[in-house]
Amino acid sequence: MFNLSRCQARQFLFDTWRKYCHQENLSGMEGIALEVILLHPEYQSILDDADHYLDKDYLPEIGSTNPFLHMSMHIAVKEQLSIDQPIGIRDQFNRLLNKIGNEHDTVHQNIECLAEMLWQAQRNQSAPDATVYLNCLEKRERKLGMTEK
Repeated sequence: MFNLSRCQARQFLFDTWRKYCHQENLSGMEGIALEVILLHPEYQSILDDADHYLDKDYLPEIGSTNPFLHMSMHIAVKEQLSIDQPIGIRDQFNRLLNKIGNEHDTVHQNIECLAEMLWQAQRNQSAPDATVYLNCLEKRERKLGMTEK
């Protein structure tokens, strides 16, 4: 998924949704994408209208959430967890899940920390640093531990 252009990544989600709606067979990666799509019914109408949304820009300056980026981050986290990359992410996820109690909310915590790592790498013009990601998750876990007392 990381080597796809914006258009290709979006088209992958549109195609996955179309195949699902037409009861066509899905590849393994499409199955993962479908799980994410089904978790987000608020985005399904967007996936029904590729002509309108394929090239649409979502600007954070005006408060727009990019549904394609959000779903792609979900997919990235699922892939990371399946192969435990960066090493330790699965254990960290499970500890956070035990504190939060909801898998979807826990994935969203991971997405926020993944986005932080990517933002720092972009800002510093460096490669993404997995320690930034894992440290962010550890801080969230500690914060949740403090609020439970």
